[in-house]
Amino acid sequence: MTTRELITTPFSASSTADEVLEGIDLAGVRALVTGASSGIGVETARALAAAGAEVTLAVRNTVAGRAVADAITGTTRVSALDLADQAAVRRFAGGWDGPLHLLVANAGVVTGGLERTPEGWELQFATNHLGHFALATGLHDALARGAADRGEARIVSVSSTAHMRSGVDFDDLHFTRRAYDPQLAYARSKTANSLFAVEATRRWATDGIFANAVNPGGIATGLQRHFTPAQKESLAAAEAAGVFAYKTIGQGAATTVVAAVAPQFARTGGHYLDDAQEAYTVPDDAALADHPHGVKEWALDPAAAERLWAVSTDLTR
Repeated sequence: MTTRELITTPFSASSTADEVLEGIDLAGVRALVTGASSGIGVETARALAAAGAEVTLAVRNTVAGRAVADAITGTTRVSALDLADQAAVRRFAGGWDGPLHLLVANAGVVTGGLERTPEGWELQFATNHLGHFALATGLHDALARGAADRGEARIVSVSSTAHMRSGVDFDDLHFTRRAYDPQLAYARSKTANSLFAVEATRRWATDGIFANAVNPGGIATGLQRHFTPAQKESLAAAEAAGVFAYKTIGQGAATTVVAAVAPQFARTGGHYLDDAQEAYTVPDDAALADHPHGVKEWALDPAAAERLWAVSTDLTR
């Protein structure tokens, strides 16, 4: 478990993205936000653009994306990106021109039942982790150019408290051996999001690229629209037990923005943030209800992160 002093910021669960960005000038920063047509992706993109960043909204639904862009004050672009389609991810990364200073891997899906990609991959893991993994590795050179411009480039990997339900099952990544559980599948993908930040930082810090994972907290968004009754009951039970309290969209985007711009996280990565602070680490057998703002060891394990990177590289090459 973590023994060093945790990174802290002046912000909290009630802080908003705009408060985090107060006084920060992002002129000249090129940012890419996935899933920026709804939920906290919209608020993240809006807040970054309002602070002067040039923001690209990478979205599946470009009509919705353009509506968001039209409502944002600042410089924005809209590009089509389906993270579940590896060919589309490769095209997107190959078409990126110039440096990239900030990648916010925000998009995510929740399914109510088993869905697979054409490759046979379980959809939540394929979208939430493998799609972002392929995107980030495909944009590595652009991020390195961004780091050369400004001294660092940052990646924000949006995880979730759900990571505390499960580590990554390397023996059954795509539920080909056991009965499908959508909540377990989501949990695995969110642990993978954190492990990505650990290994990306280890591999890319010498290039000036640093990645951190964040838990945005409980926010009512379109992500829940496909919940089954069982998933809705589980969420309600967690809220009743005090595991989380709902945040506003602005509060939900705040921790993402902290990881993206706060000076406390300059040139450091492999961390997991919760409520705008670096989270404390808890054992893998710790109960979520007892540690709703912690991060499990399996989500920061260097060996698991390295193994996941190797497996993901083989799958997406």
